Formats: sequence, C-alpha cells, structure tokens
Amino acid sequence: MPAIEVVLLGTGSPIPDPNRAGPATLVRAAGRSLLIDCGRGVLMRTAGVGVGANQLRATLITHLHSDHITDLTDVITTRWVTSFAPLPLDVFGPPGTQQVVDGILASLAPDISYRLAHHADLTWEPAVTVTELTAGTVMGEDGLVVTAAPTDHRPVSPTVGYRFDSGGHSVVVAGDTVPCDGLDQLCAGADVLVCTVIREDLLRAIGLPRLIDVCDYHSSVEQAADTAQRAGVGQLVLTHCVPPVAEGAQEEWRSLAAGVFSGEVIVASDLDRVEVG
Repeated sequence: MPAIEVVLLGTGSPIPDPNRAGPATLVRAAGRSLLIDCGRGVLMRTAGVGVGANQLRATLITHLHSDHITDLTDVITTRWVTSFAPLPLDVFGPPGTQQVVDGILASLAPDISYRLAHHADLTWEPAVTVTELTAGTVMGEDGLVVTAAPTDHRPVSPTVGYRFDSGGHSVVVAGDTVPCDGLDQLCAGADVLVCTVIREDLLRAIGLPRLIDVCDYHSSVEQAADTAQRAGVGQLVLTHCVPPVAEGAQEEWRSLAAGVFSGEVIVASDLDRVEVG
C-alpha cells in the first residue's frame, strides 16, 4: 500500500459537464479517508472507489464558493441514513463553515422529521462537528498529520489549503488560489501538489467580463508550475481547470506547465489516482 493515495474525484469546472464531477479530492492515508471539498456528484465518485459517506474520517473545505460545497448536503444526509449508530461528521473549513452547515441542517428539517417518523431504529438526527480554522494542525492521528495554511482567493476570504503527511511523504491540496506565502509554506518539499488552474490566455481571448474576472483569483497553469518548482514538489496535478480542457488538448496544458516545472505534470480526469511512497 502507498503511504498516501490521492483520488481526483471531481475535476470539473463550475459549468456542468457530463464527464466530470465538481471539485473534490479524496486523500487516503494511515487507514483513513479524507474528503477535500464537495462538488456536485461527489458521492457518486466516492462510490466509484468503494468509499461511502459513512467511511469518511473527515471532510475538509477549502472555501465556501458554491461549486466546492454544493454536495455537502448529500454527504451529511447519506452518512446519517447509512450509519446504524450515531456517527458525527467532522467538518473542517474556514470561518463561515458553521453558518453553512447550520443552513444545510435547517434546510433538511422536513426530511429529518420524515425519516425519524418512519424508521424505528433511527432515533438520532444527523450530527456534524464543525471546526473553523485558517492555519495550523487540523489533526494528528497515528501516522497522519494534516496541516492548514491560508491561501489567497480574494475577494473570497478566508480560504485555506491543506497538507497531508504520512509515512515520510506529503501531498498538498491547494483549492482555488493565486500564488501566496501560505501555499508556499504548505508545498515546501511536498511530493505532490494538487492545484486548481486556469488558462488566462483562453479566458481573455473569449473576452466576456465575467470570465476575465476569473483570472483575478486563480493560479494560471504557469503560476501553479512555478509554485511547484520553487517548493521542490515532485508531481503537479492540474485540476478544476477553467476553461474545461478540450478533448485532445491535455498535452497542450501539460506542456505549458512543463515549460516552468521540471517534475511530472498530470492533467487530471475524474477518478485518476496518484500514489506516493
């Protein structure tokens, strides 16, 4: 078994795509499965690798943009109805996460009442334990350490990235961000960086103001590659690409990164796996 396995559950952009789920990544290490972000279709993708909502050690949120949390509702509900004893879901995320979870639970009130009335063996409501953070140790458990640091996705603020250390190896899941000190700290000496990227050239060529705005707060392919190169990262995984990677264009995206980064570049598709150690 690898020290850390990364599964790119959802690699799609905010635009619905029949072949790509919304942004979500699964990190498996030290016998634990951790879900980072909850884009659309996330549990359909976890099912594809044999992980159910009731098997997740925790869910970690990078930021509160809707495309990254749209299926947190599904994770909460499915974990509740597929567990046969109370099994609280640990959710870590930036300030504001508690408000989001409270809103989700409020929206589920009718469903919760129906299921409690129907199932005699279901006597508890869904339980979610939220920890809000911007930096520091998220958890340290038997060979697995998870660390958070602030990223820069302004005007979305605060936002965080996560580093996973296990068995002498490390993986960073950046979320949406431009290059910044916090991301540099997380990436220092890491084996893998999973980073959202954009093609600024393509977005500006389209010319729509709302698409051009996207350039303000995401790393370009070249910027992500530069972050990885400066940090000494071994593999760079490009995900949540905007605009979506056209069929047959993966090598074009890869080449842009390879012009800056000397390590391996992966242009991710849903359910791609990266093993470390």
